[in-house]
Amino acid sequence: MSKKALLALLIAVLAPVVSYVAVKWSSETAISMPRHYYVDTVIEKVVDGKRSSDTVWHRTANIKLINQLGDSVSLYDIQDKVIIVDFFFTRCPNICPTLTRNMAKLQQSFSHYNEGRKVIDSSIVRFVSFTVDPKRDSVKQLKNYADRFGVDHDNWWMLTGNKKDIYNFGINELRLGMIDGEGVDTAFMHTDLFTLLDKNYMVRGYYHGLDTTSLSKLAEDVGLLMLEKDRNKERNLFRK
Repeated sequence: MSKKALLALLIAVLAPVVSYVAVKWSSETAISMPRHYYVDTVIEKVVDGKRSSDTVWHRTANIKLINQLGDSVSLYDIQDKVIIVDFFFTRCPNICPTLTRNMAKLQQSFSHYNEGRKVIDSSIVRFVSFTVDPKRDSVKQLKNYADRFGVDHDNWWMLTGNKKDIYNFGINELRLGMIDGEGVDTAFMHTDLFTLLDKNYMVRGYYHGLDTTSLSKLAEDVGLLMLEKDRNKERNLFRK
């Protein structure tokens, strides 16, 4: 066999192996994925005499509300996308306008140009804002507020509805600190945190919506969660 033929044979044999090792190394060593937060249960099992355990992470429950366009929507209507959640109210005299502006900047960062026109890419991430004052934040009020901040309505929901459901979702599902102000603007206590949910509606991170460094980390983690989905497909391919 000639040297050229031998070299070609080695390349043909080694290329798939090298590719597999590279993917495995990058997925398990180079990249640190956003952590999971809340455990529902741990399942213990014995297979072939070996004991192992599987962690069942908490999947955020569904919630149905009304968005700023008057449409009835639910969290689970958002399929196969990363979700960024925050809480606000339109009469908020302090942090809410800044939170909304920063969320709007995030939304604009996930965009591209199509025939010279800037278009928000809704295939990657969706934005969801819950009002903590649903009694006064009507659909019309939310729509006016959203338009003031240049919200893309197809990619960002501002939600109102049953007050008890909203507070239960924030406190018991996302584990956030919220206190009802009983109609007094300055008495509402709600978090400045943005919460990141993966495509399975599991909490994967909390980020301070007033801090640029924290928001940069949020944008990075959105990309990692999308990569996480792609890498799972790659692993299945190699198993086959």
